[in-house]
Amino acid sequence: MFTGIIEEVGEVTAVEPSGDGVRLTVRGPKAVSDAGHGDSISVSGVCLTVVGQGPDWFTADVMKQTLDMSTLEGVAAGRAVNLERATAAHGRLGGHIVQGHIDGTGTVLDVRPGAQWQVLRISLPPELAPLVVDKGSIAVDGVSLTVSAASPAPASAGADPAEAWFEVSLIPETLAATTLGTRVPGDRVNLETDILARHVQRLLSFAAPAAPELPADASASTEGGSK
Repeated sequence: MFTGIIEEVGEVTAVEPSGDGVRLTVRGPKAVSDAGHGDSISVSGVCLTVVGQGPDWFTADVMKQTLDMSTLEGVAAGRAVNLERATAAHGRLGGHIVQGHIDGTGTVLDVRPGAQWQVLRISLPPELAPLVVDKGSIAVDGVSLTVSAASPAPASAGADPAEAWFEVSLIPETLAATTLGTRVPGDRVNLETDILARHVQRLLSFAAPAAPELPADASASTEGGSK
Protein backbone atom coordinates (compact mmCIF):
# COMPACT_ATOMS: atom_id res chain seq x y z
CA MET A 1 0.00 0.00 0.00
CA PHE A 2 1.27 3.45 -0.92
CA THR A 3 0.22 7.08 -0.51
CA GLY A 4 1.35 8.55 -3.83
CA ILE A 5 4.00 10.79 -2.25
CA ILE A 6 7.11 10.16 -4.37
CA GLU A 7 10.34 9.74 -2.41
CA GLU A 8 12.83 9.95 -5.25
CA VAL A 9 13.23 9.75 -9.01
CA GLY A 10 15.15 6.59 -9.89
CA GLU A 11 16.47 5.19 -13.13
CA VAL A 12 16.03 1.87 -14.91
CA THR A 13 19.56 0.60 -15.47
CA ALA A 14 18.90 -2.83 -17.02
CA VAL A 15 16.06 -4.80 -18.59
CA GLU A 16 16.40 -8.57 -19.05
CA PRO A 17 13.88 -10.98 -20.60
CA SER A 18 12.30 -13.32 -18.05
CA GLY A 19 9.86 -15.78 -19.58
CA ASP A 20 7.04 -13.71 -21.07
CA GLY A 21 7.94 -10.82 -18.76
CA VAL A 22 11.07 -8.90 -17.86
CA ARG A 23 13.39 -8.40 -14.90
CA LEU A 24 14.15 -4.76 -14.16
CA THR A 25 17.11 -3.32 -12.35
CA VAL A 26 16.37 0.11 -10.92
CA ARG A 27 18.74 2.53 -9.25
CA GLY A 28 17.13 4.12 -6.20
CA PRO A 29 19.36 4.70 -3.17
CA LYS A 30 16.57 5.91 -0.90
CA ALA A 31 14.13 3.20 -1.99
CA VAL A 32 16.57 0.43 -1.03
CA SER A 33 18.00 2.10 2.07
CA ASP A 34 15.86 -0.11 4.32
CA ALA A 35 14.37 -2.55 1.81
CA GLY A 36 14.52 -6.30 2.14
CA HIS A 37 13.83 -9.26 -0.11
CA GLY A 38 10.09 -9.42 -0.82
CA ASP A 39 9.37 -5.77 0.01
CA SER A 40 7.14 -3.70 -2.27
CA ILE A 41 8.31 -0.59 -4.12
CA SER A 42 6.12 1.49 -6.41
CA VAL A 43 7.82 2.13 -9.76
CA SER A 44 5.94 4.92 -11.54
CA GLY A 45 2.79 3.65 -9.88
CA VAL A 46 3.36 -0.08 -10.45
CA CYS A 47 3.77 -2.15 -7.29
CA LEU A 48 6.83 -4.39 -7.75
CA THR A 49 8.47 -6.89 -5.41
CA VAL A 50 12.17 -6.69 -4.57
CA VAL A 51 13.89 -9.94 -5.59
CA GLY A 52 17.48 -8.72 -5.42
CA GLN A 53 19.30 -5.60 -4.30
CA GLY A 54 22.59 -3.82 -3.85
CA PRO A 55 23.77 -0.65 -2.11
CA ASP A 56 21.76 1.66 -4.40
CA TRP A 57 19.72 -0.63 -6.68
CA PHE A 58 17.11 -3.36 -6.70
CA THR A 59 15.73 -5.87 -9.17
CA ALA A 60 12.08 -6.81 -9.68
CA ASP A 61 10.18 -9.13 -12.00
CA VAL A 62 7.40 -7.70 -14.15
CA MET A 63 4.88 -10.17 -15.55
CA LYS A 64 3.25 -9.87 -18.95
CA GLN A 65 -0.11 -8.65 -17.63
CA THR A 66 1.61 -5.74 -15.90
CA LEU A 67 3.54 -4.92 -19.06
CA ASP A 68 0.31 -4.96 -21.07
CA MET A 69 -1.50 -2.69 -18.59
CA SER A 70 1.20 -0.11 -17.94
CA THR A 71 3.89 2.06 -19.47
CA LEU A 72 6.50 -0.51 -18.42
CA GLU A 73 5.77 -2.17 -21.76
CA GLY A 74 8.85 -1.46 -23.88
CA VAL A 75 10.78 -0.01 -20.94
CA ALA A 76 14.49 0.43 -21.61
CA ALA A 77 17.58 1.32 -19.61
CA GLY A 78 17.82 5.03 -18.96
CA ARG A 79 14.15 5.68 -18.22
CA ALA A 80 13.49 7.87 -15.19
CA VAL A 81 10.86 6.44 -12.83
CA ASN A 82 9.05 7.65 -9.72
CA LEU A 83 9.85 5.55 -6.63
CA GLU A 84 7.97 5.14 -3.37
CA ARG A 85 8.42 2.58 -0.63
CA ALA A 86 5.33 0.93 0.85
CA THR A 87 3.90 3.09 3.62
CA ALA A 88 4.33 1.98 7.22
CA ALA A 89 1.17 1.29 9.21
CA HIS A 90 2.08 4.05 11.67
CA GLY A 91 2.95 6.56 8.93
CA ARG A 92 1.02 9.60 7.76
CA LEU A 93 -1.31 9.22 4.79
CA GLY A 94 0.11 12.22 2.94
CA GLY A 95 -1.67 11.59 -0.36
CA HIS A 96 -4.44 9.02 -0.71
CA ILE A 97 -4.70 5.23 -0.62
CA VAL A 98 -2.76 3.94 -3.64
CA GLN A 99 -2.49 0.19 -4.25
CA GLY A 100 0.03 0.17 -7.06
CA HIS A 101 -2.46 -1.72 -9.24
CA ILE A 102 -2.63 0.13 -12.54
CA ASP A 103 -6.07 0.44 -14.16
CA GLY A 104 -4.68 1.47 -17.53
CA THR A 105 -2.80 4.24 -19.25
CA GLY A 106 -3.63 7.69 -20.52
CA THR A 107 -1.93 10.07 -22.93
CA VAL A 108 -0.90 13.62 -22.12
CA LEU A 109 -3.05 15.78 -24.39
CA ASP A 110 -1.95 19.24 -23.34
CA VAL A 111 0.48 20.98 -20.99
CA ARG A 112 -0.47 24.53 -19.98
CA PRO A 113 2.15 26.45 -18.00
CA GLY A 114 1.09 28.92 -15.34
CA ALA A 115 2.91 31.42 -13.18
CA GLN A 116 3.56 28.87 -10.41
CA TRP A 117 2.25 25.58 -11.78
CA GLN A 118 1.44 23.51 -14.84
CA VAL A 119 -1.87 22.02 -15.85
CA LEU A 120 -1.81 18.62 -17.57
CA ARG A 121 -4.78 17.36 -19.54
CA ILE A 122 -4.69 13.56 -19.83
CA SER A 123 -6.91 11.23 -21.83
CA LEU A 124 -9.01 8.61 -20.05
CA PRO A 125 -10.02 5.16 -21.29
CA PRO A 126 -13.85 5.27 -21.54
CA GLU A 127 -14.26 2.52 -18.93
CA LEU A 128 -12.34 4.60 -16.36
CA ALA A 129 -14.15 7.88 -16.97
CA PRO A 130 -16.99 7.17 -14.47
CA LEU A 131 -14.39 6.66 -11.72
CA VAL A 132 -12.79 10.09 -12.09
CA VAL A 133 -14.52 13.08 -10.52
CA ASP A 134 -13.64 16.75 -10.18
CA LYS A 135 -11.79 17.33 -6.88
CA GLY A 136 -11.36 13.58 -6.46
CA SER A 137 -8.07 11.68 -6.18
CA ILE A 138 -6.12 9.90 -8.90
CA ALA A 139 -2.58 8.51 -9.14
CA VAL A 140 -0.63 9.44 -12.29
CA ASP A 141 2.66 7.54 -12.64
CA GLY A 142 2.32 6.83 -8.93
CA VAL A 143 1.85 10.48 -7.93
CA SER A 144 -1.16 11.26 -5.77
CA LEU A 145 -3.00 14.16 -7.41
CA THR A 146 -6.30 16.00 -7.13
CA VAL A 147 -8.43 16.17 -10.26
CA SER A 148 -8.91 19.85 -11.13
CA ALA A 149 -11.30 19.28 -14.06
CA ALA A 150 -12.97 16.36 -15.81
CA SER A 151 -14.74 15.89 -19.13
CA PRO A 152 -18.57 15.94 -19.10
CA ALA A 153 -20.52 12.73 -18.60
CA PRO A 154 -21.71 11.01 -21.82
CA ALA A 155 -25.28 12.09 -21.06
CA SER A 156 -24.25 15.72 -21.48
CA ALA A 157 -24.94 17.35 -24.82
CA GLY A 158 -22.06 16.89 -27.22
CA ALA A 159 -20.00 14.72 -24.85
CA ASP A 160 -18.14 11.88 -26.55
CA PRO A 161 -17.22 8.99 -24.19
CA ALA A 162 -14.35 8.09 -26.51
CA GLU A 163 -12.77 11.50 -25.79
CA ALA A 164 -12.85 11.44 -21.99
CA TRP A 165 -10.15 13.41 -20.19
CA PHE A 166 -9.19 14.91 -16.85
CA GLU A 167 -6.85 17.65 -15.71
CA VAL A 168 -4.42 17.96 -12.81
CA SER A 169 -2.62 21.08 -11.60
CA LEU A 170 1.00 20.49 -10.62
CA ILE A 171 2.75 22.67 -8.05
CA PRO A 172 6.49 23.44 -8.37
CA GLU A 173 7.39 20.72 -5.82
CA THR A 174 5.62 18.04 -7.87
CA LEU A 175 7.22 19.31 -11.09
CA ALA A 176 10.69 19.17 -9.51
CA ALA A 177 10.39 15.99 -7.42
CA THR A 178 8.70 13.66 -9.94
CA THR A 179 8.89 12.74 -13.61
CA LEU A 180 5.68 14.68 -14.32
CA GLY A 181 7.70 17.86 -14.72
CA THR A 182 9.13 16.55 -17.99
CA ARG A 183 5.89 15.26 -19.51
CA VAL A 184 4.93 16.57 -22.96
CA PRO A 185 1.89 15.95 -25.19
CA GLY A 186 1.94 12.41 -26.54
CA ASP A 187 3.58 10.86 -23.46
CA ARG A 188 1.81 7.86 -21.93
CA VAL A 189 1.26 7.73 -18.18
CA ASN A 190 0.05 5.09 -15.74
CA LEU A 191 -3.35 5.67 -14.15
CA GLU A 192 -4.80 4.28 -10.94
CA THR A 193 -8.28 5.46 -10.01
CA ASP A 194 -9.54 5.85 -6.45
CA ILE A 195 -10.10 2.47 -4.80
CA LEU A 196 -13.27 3.81 -3.14
CA ALA A 197 -14.76 4.68 -6.52
CA ARG A 198 -13.95 1.20 -7.82
CA HIS A 199 -15.67 -0.43 -4.85
CA VAL A 200 -18.78 1.71 -5.27
CA GLN A 201 -18.96 0.84 -8.98
CA ARG A 202 -18.67 -2.86 -8.17
CA LEU A 203 -21.34 -2.69 -5.45
CA LEU A 204 -23.75 -0.90 -7.77
CA SER A 205 -23.27 -3.59 -10.39
CA PHE A 206 -24.78 -6.06 -7.87
CA ALA A 207 -27.70 -3.83 -6.94
CA ALA A 208 -30.98 -5.76 -6.66
CA PRO A 209 -33.09 -5.43 -9.82
CA ALA A 210 -36.53 -3.86 -9.56
CA ALA A 211 -39.33 -6.30 -8.74
CA PRO A 212 -41.15 -7.45 -11.90
CA GLU A 213 -44.63 -6.10 -12.43
CA LEU A 214 -47.51 -8.55 -11.96
CA PRO A 215 -49.55 -9.46 -15.00
CA ALA A 216 -52.73 -7.41 -15.34
CA ASP A 217 -55.03 -10.40 -14.67
CA ALA A 218 -53.09 -11.44 -11.58
CA SER A 219 -53.23 -7.91 -10.22
CA ALA A 220 -56.99 -7.73 -10.76
CA SER A 221 -57.61 -11.05 -9.02
CA THR A 222 -56.06 -9.81 -5.81
CA GLU A 223 -57.76 -6.44 -5.57
CA GLY A 224 -60.77 -7.62 -3.55
CA GLY A 225 -58.90 -10.03 -1.32
CA SER A 226 -60.69 -12.99 0.28
CA LYS A 227 -63.78 -12.83 2.49
